[in-house]
Amino acid sequence: MGTPPADWKLPDLRVDVEGEWFDDDVQITHPGILANLRGNLRKDAEGYFIQTRVRIPVRVDDVPWVVTRLERRGDRLHAILNDGSDEVVDPARVRLGAGEVPYCAVKGGAFEARLSRAATFQLWELADYDEASGRVTPR
Repeated sequence: MGTPPADWKLPDLRVDVEGEWFDDDVQITHPGILANLRGNLRKDAEGYFIQTRVRIPVRVDDVPWVVTRLERRGDRLHAILNDGSDEVVDPARVRLGAGEVPYCAVKGGAFEARLSRAATFQLWELADYDEASGRVTPR
């Protein structure tokens, strides 16, 4: 890839623990810009980044996605993410992280999402957790 012009400063992009995007600590709220950033976010061994003509690093405080709501539709659990997208969640693949915070795979397994407090309560309403196995199963 190319290198930026000498007078060009890379944006200082960060995603906070709530899934909000910032550039130089200024929150990015424009829906089109957020959609572009989220749609172009990538991850490799070096971390998160946006690839344009140059690689723009993105600091992620926890994970880039947050599940804001969980719903049961038939025999499936659906997660609504902070970008408005809808993902099917495999309850057996929900994992508990530090502080008993649940996480699940999203975006075709390319990323993890942290369940918001509201989504965590919805999960416990819609599924059972087996402490012995550490597995979540739908009710």
